[in-house]
Amino acid sequence: MAVTRIFDIIPQLLEKYNKPNALAAKENGKWVEYTTQQFADTVNYLSYGLYNLGLEHEDKIGIISNNRPEWNFADFAIQQSGCVSVPIYPTISENDLNFIFGDAKIKYVFVSSADLYNKVKVVAANSSTVKGVYTFNKVDGAKHWMDLVNDGIQNPKEKEIDAIKSTIEPNDLFSILYTSGTTGNPKGVMLSHNNLISNSIACQVLAPFASNWKALSFLPLNHVYERMLSTLYLYIGVSIYYAESIDTIGDNLKEVKPQVFGTVPRLLEKVYDKIIAKGAELSGIKKLMFFWAVNLGLRYETNGANGWWYEFQLNIANKLIFSKWREALGGNVVAVASGGAALQPRLGRVFNAARIACLEGYGLTETSPVIAVNNFLPKGICFGTVGPVIKDVTVSFADDGEILVKGPNVMLGYFNRPDATAEAIDKDGWFHTGDIGEFVDNRFLKITDRKKEIFKTSGGKYIAPVMIENKLKESPFIEQVMVIGENEKFPSALIVPAFAFLKEYCKRHNIEYTTNEALIKNTDIKARILEEVEKVNKQLAHYESIKRPELLAREWTIDNNEMTPKLSLKRKIIMAANKDLVSNIYGGVSNN
Repeated sequence: MAVTRIFDIIPQLLEKYNKPNALAAKENGKWVEYTTQQFADTVNYLSYGLYNLGLEHEDKIGIISNNRPEWNFADFAIQQSGCVSVPIYPTISENDLNFIFGDAKIKYVFVSSADLYNKVKVVAANSSTVKGVYTFNKVDGAKHWMDLVNDGIQNPKEKEIDAIKSTIEPNDLFSILYTSGTTGNPKGVMLSHNNLISNSIACQVLAPFASNWKALSFLPLNHVYERMLSTLYLYIGVSIYYAESIDTIGDNLKEVKPQVFGTVPRLLEKVYDKIIAKGAELSGIKKLMFFWAVNLGLRYETNGANGWWYEFQLNIANKLIFSKWREALGGNVVAVASGGAALQPRLGRVFNAARIACLEGYGLTETSPVIAVNNFLPKGICFGTVGPVIKDVTVSFADDGEILVKGPNVMLGYFNRPDATAEAIDKDGWFHTGDIGEFVDNRFLKITDRKKEIFKTSGGKYIAPVMIENKLKESPFIEQVMVIGENEKFPSALIVPAFAFLKEYCKRHNIEYTTNEALIKNTDIKARILEEVEKVNKQLAHYESIKRPELLAREWTIDNNEMTPKLSLKRKIIMAANKDLVSNIYGGVSNN
């Protein structure tokens, strides 16, 4: 049977990949594995239970939960019962949650924990459409998701569900994903079964996947990136193990020993910084060998381009040094998919040199998500790019360099927003990404900036902040940065130093480290970070050069509403919170 709708994956799993560990999660300190048969049975019984609630075609059901097998059980059961799943970030504000409940006319909600239940219960009580909230954990006074499963066992509706499934077409709506933008209400991206299936089929050949592989999953399932990866894993029979939390990833990698996982550059940066900090603690020949290997890795080119002597040295570095890096990731990692933001080329080089294939890709929620990705195919990797465009997807460029996309991965449109849909997808069917890019060697897509974030100085010069920010973040001294200067005489930057790295740096250079606040006022530290800025300035045009940067004492976070869940900067909010610093940069008078 061909897989054309996402729920078709379940019979394929039973037929081709019937295994003892289709899904797994840690419960009470132990890994609990679900067989393929348990997965299929639970989804079926839950879909019968949903049917018995009297739901109608394309009714909307929310899922607000951490990553866990129950997330998949609910998602597949919602699809099979002819409804539409609406996954929502657990960190969502009450205001946005209220908007989504009203916009999508949510009928029922699945939540994971007591905290989320209490948050959702308040919003649901004010909703005219929400009829009930079910929890995955047992919560006093709440309906439990197993109530629906048990009802499905006692009152099976196999024929009715089969009849519903037979009416669902590949291009029918299967999910609405609300993207939390930097301004305004979230927009609901409507995705079809074919959107995710086509993306999974195109990506299955880009790494040497095998059905005996394990994947570790920790990026939020309510985001299209991990949702597509999960669809891909299930499609090709890879077992999915859900990490307990972001904080336990290191331990979970060693326990699960996965061959593949998806991540964001920020996490890889932290892994790298931790490794470098440990290397700095070594002494003598061990320290020399460690940094010899790292410097070798930072010069890595694919396909033996550096010559036989380099490759000979790299083999030694892999045996003596990089083998320990691989062990820290469980020892079995074959591929790491990196997305959501730009990966520093130095990280791509050093991890690939260490035989940890770090594959940077690019896409949006609206493109389900993958447009292009570096891969294992011959000449499939080019550092500093997001790789070749995937099969059946076409990329073109507008006159201003904006990336335009056509293909089976492009969304159906924005829910309840024909105006926004018409703005995003033109009359010829091209989706306008809002990103500026170009092809390298007529093959590899490179993202150069975000169209909406490009600004003009008072001298009329255009500044591409993302490009400059990515260059600055290549420095081990810089954790986060935001380039500013719209309508000002020159561009500047607000910089959050890499405090974990600086602690080690201070230790090595006998600089007292008490607090972050004190450190950013230390003249030696300010001068050292300014050196890093000047290194980047040498690569920029004079009018792009960063002048008078200011340091901040803490990171920007999602919880403080300074970043979107996709880790994009909320520039207006950050600017408003630092208006005194900005005023100081521009001599007490800012044009903003």
